[in-house]
Amino acid sequence: MADIATLFVAEGPAAFGVDSYQWVSLAMLVLIGVFIWKKVPGMITGGLDDKIAQIKQQLDEAKALRAEAETLREEYASKIAGAQKDAEKMMEGARREADAILAKAEADSEAMVARRQRMAEDKIAAAERDAVDNVRASAANAAAAASRSIIAEKHDAEADRALADKVISSI
Repeated sequence: MADIATLFVAEGPAAFGVDSYQWVSLAMLVLIGVFIWKKVPGMITGGLDDKIAQIKQQLDEAKALRAEAETLREEYASKIAGAQKDAEKMMEGARREADAILAKAEADSEAMVARRQRMAEDKIAAAERDAVDNVRASAANAAAAASRSIIAEKHDAEADRALADKVISSI
């Protein structure tokens, strides 16, 4: 034990009767005194307070930005929901319009088919009338031709004179 104690006891020159470890202690006291006299602790705490204030300001700005971002997110979420509702309404309107167009097209095609059927029936009826008229005209022409030939065969000049005398006497 004694050997260890001698290791820690420094034997060396002393100035003004003060050992080296006492000079170090005195230097530390002077340094601490200068720090206090120059208000170094106040500067350190002031710097720390400034840093704390900056951090608080940054946190407040971050909170404000977060609140703004959440507001924008909610706004865009509502816009997206509104856009989806509008798209659904537009799709429903388009479906109704397509159904109406389809129904109108079907009605128009049915009306067109009915018109064309009537036109065809009218053409057929006109063709029938023309055919009947042609048959009647042909029959009348044939009857007239047959009458002429019969009259020519059975009616001679003597019969013509008797007929002419009969007509003249009736007048």
